[in-house]
Amino acid sequence: MHKTERSESGLDWQEAKARLAQDGPNQLHDTHHLPGLGAFLSRFRNPLVIILLLAASLSAFLGDIISFIIIVTIVLLSIVLDFVTTYRSQQAAEALRAGVRVTARVVRSGHEVDIPLADVVRGDLAILTPGKLVPADGTVIVAKDLYVNESALTGESFPQAKTTGDKMMMGTSVTSGEGAILIVATGVNTGYAKIADQLERGGSATEFEREIRQFSSLIIKITFVLVLGIFLINALFRHTALESLLFSLALAVGLTPELLPLIISLNLTKGALAMARHGVIVKRLSAIQDFGSMDVFCTDKTGTLTEDKIALVKYVNGLGAVSESVLRYAYITSQYSARFESPLDRAVKEFRSVDTREYHKVDDIPFSFERKRESVIVANAAGLLLITKGAPEEVLALCTHYHNGQTLHGRIAEQVKAEYDQLSADGYRVLAVATKAVTKPRGYEPADESAMVLEGFIAFLDPAKKSVTATLTKLRNYGIEVKIISGDNALVNRRIAEEIKLTVKGILTGDQITKLSDKQLLELVDGTTIFARVAPDQKRRVIKALQQRGHVVGYMGDGINDAPSLAAADIGISVNNAVDVAKDTADLILLHKSLGELVEGVIEGRRVFANTLKYMMMALSSNFGNMFSMAAASVVLPFLPMRATQILLNNLLYDGSQFGIPTDSVDADQLLQPHKLSIANIRKFMWVFGPLSSLFDLATFIVLIAGFHLGEHGFQTGWFLESMLTQVLVIFLIRSRVGLGKSSRPSAILVASTALSLAAAVLVVVTPIGAFFGFTQLEAPVMLAIVSIVAIYLMATHFAKNAFYRRVII
Repeated sequence: MHKTERSESGLDWQEAKARLAQDGPNQLHDTHHLPGLGAFLSRFRNPLVIILLLAASLSAFLGDIISFIIIVTIVLLSIVLDFVTTYRSQQAAEALRAGVRVTARVVRSGHEVDIPLADVVRGDLAILTPGKLVPADGTVIVAKDLYVNESALTGESFPQAKTTGDKMMMGTSVTSGEGAILIVATGVNTGYAKIADQLERGGSATEFEREIRQFSSLIIKITFVLVLGIFLINALFRHTALESLLFSLALAVGLTPELLPLIISLNLTKGALAMARHGVIVKRLSAIQDFGSMDVFCTDKTGTLTEDKIALVKYVNGLGAVSESVLRYAYITSQYSARFESPLDRAVKEFRSVDTREYHKVDDIPFSFERKRESVIVANAAGLLLITKGAPEEVLALCTHYHNGQTLHGRIAEQVKAEYDQLSADGYRVLAVATKAVTKPRGYEPADESAMVLEGFIAFLDPAKKSVTATLTKLRNYGIEVKIISGDNALVNRRIAEEIKLTVKGILTGDQITKLSDKQLLELVDGTTIFARVAPDQKRRVIKALQQRGHVVGYMGDGINDAPSLAAADIGISVNNAVDVAKDTADLILLHKSLGELVEGVIEGRRVFANTLKYMMMALSSNFGNMFSMAAASVVLPFLPMRATQILLNNLLYDGSQFGIPTDSVDADQLLQPHKLSIANIRKFMWVFGPLSSLFDLATFIVLIAGFHLGEHGFQTGWFLESMLTQVLVIFLIRSRVGLGKSSRPSAILVASTALSLAAAVLVVVTPIGAFFGFTQLEAPVMLAIVSIVAIYLMATHFAKNAFYRRVII
């Protein structure tokens, strides 16, 4: 049993360092570990790699040393290239993530310090405040109105109260109050670690990931049937078993788009680096694909649609007259509120210094998102006074009297309500202030907030951003609808929407949503632009309803109450100065709270999607066309159309040409609308362009055999060149949906990678190196015929592409 001794001064740094070395970092698993020797060796566990190496060993055993050297060299080159590229990608992604990691506040050697979450150890004294994650498993030793969100563990959406002696677990977060816990278990030793493992094993994949799995499944099925059939036919009727085995295995390698995971990783990493230049840090790389597919963006207005420069501008009684007492009471609650300081509290204190020396704090009832208010209890010469500040709807419901002693009903109540409505309609964010004389010395709770006296209102102004109107226009042009989900009332939200020229189709309030069934909400969400005065669980209901309507939903939030919505959305977006729980939950972090950066991120997400799609279509149009041809030729020819080593060389050079795809530019029209990956449409693409490629391969066979009467080595050389040329050059047609004169320019890196691959292929054929692969020199007429066939193939593909995209949208 580990010791967890502590003192009020916390652990000293030396002891903390020793425990960190003993227990390991405080994280569930090494999610950001860069690949090392183990990762390199793991690539040899690929079944195709194992079979190829076994086949190479068998070749060596039978005396075919050249085949052994060629196969091993090609396999090692592929693995090293994959490993190095993956390492660099992960290194870049890790550097980005490091800049937005959350911290924990602990006591070390008598001082409160912020340390990385991974450095928390057993025996640490962790300080908890609203918005903080519980850094590890621990026991509560100090609690002041401490409420914790345990939904990640229990599914219970309502915060749970914690008192001294209670257990707290990693994976939870503080919603209100404050406290301290003694850490008793970290990292993989926490209860949350087991739950996280189960979630990871059974977690639902994104739509893009599901479609990629379907794509891979399609390829595996075709490869298995084709390769098994070819092996049996060749082994039984035409060639030796070893020769047939090597050919079939090489054929499997040629059919498999083994670069797909790497191309996706390179695309995502490049996208993450590009987004970082625009101020968007990607925590979950796969979120980039979802970001590009997003068609509904939900956000609060503060700081996103407004300047986030909240200023106190009015302090009035319930009838609209300036009231110094209202300002004084508001100042007291802001000065003596719990450790968590809201922007509104800050605005009150920055407005003007108020002399409150006659008051001293006795107790408080911290703010909670369920009550939408907070209270402090202060004492002066006149006695004890409970002061409440919060959402007007909530505070007014507690009040029975007006500040001059009148009962709060009838005409007075109507005038107060009218004053509040007018302030809201003028675009002010309004809080109500109420008081109550009390006598209890300690132990105040929300039940004490009753039969209060309304003092008046304080009003804040947070002007709309002048630049946001143009940004909203851009979002609309990119097919993204913006919806406001806000804790403010409907009038304030409507006023802001008018200022930024956001068309409001409809408004729903939290009270209205409460009365709606999930089915009724589902029918209303598309026609609603503003969701006002909504609670955290209602925000989540709105997001789920939008998803059920088929939308890919992004949600932007930075507060404690935003965490459930960030987790529920397809893309959770937060900002670098958000509370820890919001930053930890989000998929993307904006360095600045700006929709302009968001637009750039969406564009990059769509660019990543488009370039990933290019590779997938390349694999189907070129790989499958050539491999179908090879399979058919092996059945009718007296010799193999290509040797195993030639197929592997073809595959290696072709893969090398594709490394430039993640850097390629994308046509503007492909960025204008969100896209979803459709395997059904990609399958249609395969059945058009696969047979088209095979048709020209057949033409090549006829020319080489019937026209030039080439033997085994000449045929293999000629078809190797034709195969390389068609596979590599077709990318310049498939990369765009429009004609060559109208498409975007290919990137310099893509041009270079394809040129180098083709140069290497030609160099192997025309130099003595080709003899090691079984190639021979071709005469000029043969070369000219091959070039002509390739040119006609590219023209045919261009016309077929135009016809295909007139009928099918991918």
